Formats: sequence, C-alpha cells, structure tokens
Amino acid sequence: MEEVQLGTLTDRKIGYGIVQPGASVPNGVPVIKVNNIISGLRCRNELETTSLENDAKYKRTKLLGGELIISVVGTIGKTAIVPKSFAGCNLVRATCLIDIKDKLLTSWVKYYIDSPKGQHYIHENLNTTVQPTLNVKSLVDMPIPLYSSEYMKEAVSILKSLDDKIEVNRKINENLEQQAQTLFKSWFVDFEPFKNGEFVDSELGMIPKGWRVESLSSIADYINGLAMQKFRPEEGEEGLPVLKIKELGQGGFDSNSEYCSPSKIGEKYIIKDGDIIFSWSGTLMVKIWCGGKCGLNQHLFVVVPKEKPKWFVYQWTKYHLDNFIRIAKDKAVTMGHIKRGELDKAKVTFPDTDTLKKIDSLMEPIFNQIISNELESRRLATLRDTLLPKLMSGELKVNEVEI
Repeated sequence: MEEVQLGTLTDRKIGYGIVQPGASVPNGVPVIKVNNIISGLRCRNELETTSLENDAKYKRTKLLGGELIISVVGTIGKTAIVPKSFAGCNLVRATCLIDIKDKLLTSWVKYYIDSPKGQHYIHENLNTTVQPTLNVKSLVDMPIPLYSSEYMKEAVSILKSLDDKIEVNRKINENLEQQAQTLFKSWFVDFEPFKNGEFVDSELGMIPKGWRVESLSSIADYINGLAMQKFRPEEGEEGLPVLKIKELGQGGFDSNSEYCSPSKIGEKYIIKDGDIIFSWSGTLMVKIWCGGKCGLNQHLFVVVPKEKPKWFVYQWTKYHLDNFIRIAKDKAVTMGHIKRGELDKAKVTFPDTDTLKKIDSLMEPIFNQIISNELESRRLATLRDTLLPKLMSGELKVNEVEI
C-alpha cells in the first residue's frame, strides 16, 4: 500500500463551482447543488439553471460526465460520480470538482471519501469561521491509500454490486409508485371503472352513488413532531436518531444526525418502518419511511390512518401535495409551510365497502412491496457500509467477501 495526496491524481485542478449562480433562468445551463448530490443525480431536468454568462466564467468546473463531485458547504462530504447524461452541466460554490480520468481510481476515491476514515479527515479539516466549509486545499492534501490495481478493482466491484442492487430496487419502486398513482387516479379521481354506473352530485362534482366526500383531516391523524433539542438522551442512555426534513429527504441518517431520548418523548412520537411521514414546512414532501426506528422532529407529521387503509391515506395526501406546495409558496416569507386548516379543506372521495375491498386487493400488495424493497435496500446499504472501511484499509481480502 502507498499513500498519495488526492491532488496528484486529478487531471483538472480540484475546484469549486459558480459562486453566484443566481435564480434559475429559462434555457440556462443546469447546475448541480448539494441537495442534488444527496437525492441522487438521476435526471438533469430536475436541476436548476444559471445564465450562459455565469457558466462561461466557470469553465473550470464544466462537466463532461464521469467526474467525482463532493459537497463542501452545508451537508459536507456527500459524493457522487457524474453520469454521462449530465455532460454540459456545471456546479455551484457549495460543491467541488475532483476530475480523475482513471475510472477505477475515481470509484476507489469516492468509496474512500465515503468511508469512516475519509469522513473523519473531512470533518477534522473543516473551516468553521463563518459556516462549516471544506477548503479546496484540504481536498488537495487529502491522503488517499492505493493498493494494487487488481485489489482495488475487486474491492470496487463488490461495493458497486451492492450499490447497483440498491439502484435496481429504487427503479422498481419508482415503477410501482407510478402504477399505484395511475390506479389511484383511475378509481378515485376519474372514476373510470364506474363510468357506466349511477352518479350523484357532491361538493366535488359528480361521484359514484354510495360514495362520500371527506377531508384529509377526517381520514387520518396528522401528528406533529417535537422540538427534539429539548429531549436529548441522558448520559449513558441509548438515544434514538432524530428524523428531520434532511433525513426524510435522503431516506436515512448520517453522522450529522441528532439523537433524542426515547423515554422522554413517548411512543406517540417514535417512528417505525412503514409509517407515512409528511413534511409540511420548508421542503414539502410525503414519504413512506423505511429508515428505521427514530424520533419525530417538529415540522413533520406522522400520518396515522383512522380505520382506513394506509395506502389510501398515503395516496390522498400525496395527491394534494402539489396544491399544498403552491399554498406554501404563496405564503412564504422565510420558510413556506401549510396550516392544519388546509387539511380540512383538502377533500377526498371514499367508496362503498365492496369497492374499497376490490381496490384494496390491488393497492395493498403494491404498497407492501415498496416497503419490502426499501427495507432490502437498507440491508444492502448496511452491508456495504460494514464492508467499506475493511476493504478501504486492506483489512478484508476480497475473496473472503460473500454477498
């Protein structure tokens, strides 16, 4: 094993992106931000844009695809390898370009930075004068262990196979979500299976006979979380990780996640796999949580169905999300949010018992499969994170690994 500085491995100089990208502009150049790295670089159309003039000033971070990038402000130390489909995009100041032409070394360095040792180096070298920031020089000087090409290739192959399985599960779930939404809209919004039946008038217009209109607040309890900074674990107590908007967005916890005392907060605010979580402030989103047992922070609702199928409550909350986002945006002064009154105004259609049983037989298996796939991905991620430091240190021989 030899150790080299990261700066000696790069083709272009390590550097950060556009300092002031400005507001998103039509027909501009897509730019990658920290939240894009965290959520995954899957579709360039999801990126905000900057002007052609800004882009031209920062040719040094113009992306070709295949580069390693890292977040250096805010949530620091998150990495991604830029897909080829993102060629032509650029970066913002809170991210850094690490352009290593050798694909094997690019993947090796990414996994090393992701490892506990790499993350420890990063957080030991933060500049905290104004806000936590990782300087370019610290990245240039970062020590990277190198082994034989054969060993690094096999180690990367093991780790990548786990990441690939996780990505397959994500794509399957994306497809299942689309199926569920299509079925839901067909039955509960467009009433397609009932076109030839009898309809009656309602506050939402014509609905199938025997159905009724309710509000979101009547089909589930929307329980707000606690200000968890008031409920820290006692010395020696095993704390629960705190679920905040950041953790909900990334689907799990990291080394920066906070902890709370389970004995202080009570069962009502303890979240388990399969619970529906609705972020009603800041970044509005609705998700099925599968990141493990945790404590619910304020600005998040756990959505508890009132004798209704969980998929039914989840789909209706998600159906109204776009409108909630518009409401929050219109009211935003500092951070947009919605009030409980909006849950009363948001209406749902509820079918007769026989109809509910029919659609339940279609929807519940989809809902359960999504949860199962998410839990499988979490198991794979745990295995990857367990193997990662051992493979990066050479402690574990690749022929000893069974997946």
